[in-house]
Amino acid sequence: MRIGEVAAASGVSTRSLRYYEEHGLIRSERTPGGWRDFDSSTVERVVMIQHLFAAGLSSSTVNELLPCLEAPPEERTGVMEELLAREVERLEAKRRDIDREIDTLRALRGEMTPAGDVPPARTPARVPHDWS
Repeated sequence: MRIGEVAAASGVSTRSLRYYEEHGLIRSERTPGGWRDFDSSTVERVVMIQHLFAAGLSSSTVNELLPCLEAPPEERTGVMEELLAREVERLEAKRRDIDREIDTLRALRGEMTPAGDVPPARTPARVPHDWS
């Protein structure tokens, strides 16, 4: 199928299809003339991608979910376990980053002079202007 046919069948613009392809969400072969040639199953995949985007998922998350969603039921458990393990590790890494930032901010706060020990700000002297 050409890109225009996929667009018409799925209700998605050709620009969106190019974006999906650029981000690895869909794939095409190239004809000898350089045209994109999509498998007919791409239409179903594009519709699924649209539903996932409508649910608020990012393209990187959609890219991770698609293999699981398209796997036969007997293979989904293993794919989901892998995906969950990666997501748990990602969340734990984010938590470690946040903890480090909190520690840094606490240290900075501890190094600051208490407000009572800071001399009052001086008002700069006014310099008369010579407008002549």
